[in-house]
Amino acid sequence: MPHSSKAPRHLSGLRNARYGEILLISPDEGGALKAAVYNTLGLNDCPPERWKALDPRSLAEEFRVPMVFLNGPRFWVVDEITAFAWGDTAVFDGLEARLVAELRIPQELGFTSTQSKNFYVDATVERDTEYVLHSGEPVHELLAPGDRTYVMQTYSHIVDDSLTMDSLAVLGERLQLPQGWRYRVRTPEDDLTIRTVEGEAHVVQDELQNTYMLVPR
Repeated sequence: MPHSSKAPRHLSGLRNARYGEILLISPDEGGALKAAVYNTLGLNDCPPERWKALDPRSLAEEFRVPMVFLNGPRFWVVDEITAFAWGDTAVFDGLEARLVAELRIPQELGFTSTQSKNFYVDATVERDTEYVLHSGEPVHELLAPGDRTYVMQTYSHIVDDSLTMDSLAVLGERLQLPQGWRYRVRTPEDDLTIRTVEGEAHVVQDELQNTYMLVPR
């Protein structure tokens, strides 16, 4: 996980802001994988021409890792983020991105260099952040067995580039949810604040590669 002795970084006005992530993937313990996660947030808006020009194979060679995954473009569904730790900025074929997290990729995710084959699988992200979703704005949730609630943090154009913020209202009609799972949209009367616990977040993705974060109890 990235560390920093600097003051926390706070960004607001993020809802529907575009960004991209570059994942530098290497082996982890027990046959699993881990990824150093570099994010363009606060540096650029992941310009389409630059993003499309990125070559994962050449980047893997340059950064001396077995695999690179281009995780984007994505769009925030949260309003504010405070990062309490982060790493250095790297340049990926002219595109700047900052180290923000380390992702532990479980074997059951069936991850490859091109896509995640299995969805609704909980993965651990090592980061120290606080997300705020404003009152009066829609919150998009996955309700899972065991009284677990995952809140959408970003929607993705990886699978379907026609997704918009407005289309998320009826996203549940498209999802092939596991048994016992439910998609819900609600509008809270108070701000919803989600802080990582002991430097860890738990996330899942649906089959369109939209990402949701578990709400700690």
